[in-house]
Amino acid sequence: MTTTSQAEPAAPRQIPDDHDDGTSGVLGGPWRALTLGIVSVVLLLAFEATAVNTAMPTAARQLDGIGLYAFAFSAYFTTTLLAMVVSGQWCDRRGPLAPLFSGIAVFAAGLVTAGTAVNMWMFVAGRAVQGLGGGLVIVALYVVVGRAFPERLRPAVFAAFSAAWVLPSILGPVISGAVTQHLGWRWVFLAVPVLVLLPLAVMGPALRRSERRQPPLRAQPYDWRRTRDAAMVAVGAALLQYAGQRLDGWALLPAAAGVALIGPAVLRLLPKGTLRAARGLPTVILLRGLAAGAFFASELFIPLMMQTQRGLSVTMAGLTLAPGGLSWALGSWLQGRPGAERYREAMIRYGFVLTAVAIGGAALVLFALVPVWVTAVAWAVGGVGMGLAIASISVLMMRLSAPEETGENSAALQLSDALGNVLLTGLAGVLFAALGGGAVSAVARDASLPAGAFAAVFLTMPAVALVGAALSGRAAVARPKS
Repeated sequence: MTTTSQAEPAAPRQIPDDHDDGTSGVLGGPWRALTLGIVSVVLLLAFEATAVNTAMPTAARQLDGIGLYAFAFSAYFTTTLLAMVVSGQWCDRRGPLAPLFSGIAVFAAGLVTAGTAVNMWMFVAGRAVQGLGGGLVIVALYVVVGRAFPERLRPAVFAAFSAAWVLPSILGPVISGAVTQHLGWRWVFLAVPVLVLLPLAVMGPALRRSERRQPPLRAQPYDWRRTRDAAMVAVGAALLQYAGQRLDGWALLPAAAGVALIGPAVLRLLPKGTLRAARGLPTVILLRGLAAGAFFASELFIPLMMQTQRGLSVTMAGLTLAPGGLSWALGSWLQGRPGAERYREAMIRYGFVLTAVAIGGAALVLFALVPVWVTAVAWAVGGVGMGLAIASISVLMMRLSAPEETGENSAALQLSDALGNVLLTGLAGVLFAALGGGAVSAVARDASLPAGAFAAVFLTMPAVALVGAALSGRAAVARPKS
C-alpha cells in the first residue's frame, strides 16, 4: 500500500496496445463480454441488497426472531469488513479470478443457508456467509477494472456500476414484496443463486483471456497481520453497533471494547495519513467513508420519517428514495463523459456539496406546510452528488495505485466505505434515540416521533458532507508521466 502522499503515483497496469485501439467503448468488441459480466454481478448484488430489506420483517416474524432482527443486517456487514481485506491480499498475490469466483460461490451458499433456515440463528449465519462472499466479490471487481480496462475506460465502467443499481432500487422492493406475499420470503433468497450462473458464463472466458495478457504479479507473502487487524475491525464494529442499540450504562463496556479494537487496527489497515487527510491517496480513502456514511446514515431514517411524520404508507415512503437511484446513475455517467477528467477533484467537491444540500432539503418535510415530494426531489439531488463523488473517488484511487497495490488499496477504499457506514449510522442512531426516537411503542400506535430526533440526524450529516467538500482539494495529485 502506498505510504506517502508526496510520491508520484505509479501508473496502473495497462492492457497491451494491440488490444486497445483507443476508440472502443466499454461495450466495444474487446470489452463487451467483460463489461456485461461485471454489470450482471453488480446487478445481482444490488437486487439482493434492496430486496432483502422488504423480505426481512416477514422472515424474522416467521422464524420467531424479531429480537435478532438487527443482527441479520450487522452479521452481513461485519463479515464483509473481514472479507474485503482478505480479498485485497488475495487479488494482489494471485489476481482477481480466484477471489471473484470464490466470492460468488460463497455468496450463493449464504443465500441458500438463509433461504432454508429453520430458526433465526441459522438465518443470521446465512447472512454472515453472504457478507463473506460479498466482501470478496466487491474488491475483486475493483481489481478487475484496474487490470482489465485501460485508464480511459475506467470512469465509464464505474458509471456502469452505478447504472446497475437503478432497476434494483426501483423494482427490487416491488418484486421482493410480491414474491414474499405470493410465494414466501424464502424465494427472495433461493431464486438468486440460480441467476449467478449467467454472469459466470458471460464473464468467465473474457476475464481469463484478459488475465493471460497481463504480466505476472510480483510474488508477495500473505500478511496474516492484516487479516488479524481486519478481524479486530469487524468485531469492534459489531460491538459498537450493539452498544448503540442499548443506550444504557452497560453499553459503555462494549463501546469501549469496540473502540479499543477498531482504533489501532484501522491505523494499520488504511494508508498512512488517512485519518489526518494527508494529500493524495490517504485523503481519497477518507473521502469515500465520509461520503458513504453521511448519505446512507441519512437515507436510513427517511422512510421512517415519512411514515411517522407525514403518514405515508410503507410502499410510498420507500419510493421516496427511488429518484436517488436514478440520479446516482446520472451523476456517475456525467463524471465519465469525455473531457470530464480535468475536473475530477472539482466533481468530488461539488458532489459533497450536493449531498449536503440534499440531506438538509429532505428534512424540510418535518414542517407540515412543506409537501412530501420535496424529499424525493432532494434525494434526486443527492443521488447526482453521490454519483459524481463516489465514481470520481474510485477513479482517483485506481490512478494512485501501483499494479501490485490495486487489490490492497481497493480493499482500503471499501473498508473506509464500510466503516463510514458503521460509525456514522451508529452516531445517527445514538442521536435519534437520545432525543426520543427510540419510542418503538409510538411507531406501533402510528403516532409521530419527536421531530427533534430526526432533525438531529439531518443536521449532523450535512455537516459531515461539508467536511468532505472542504477536504476534497487534498485529493489533488499530479498526473503520472506517460
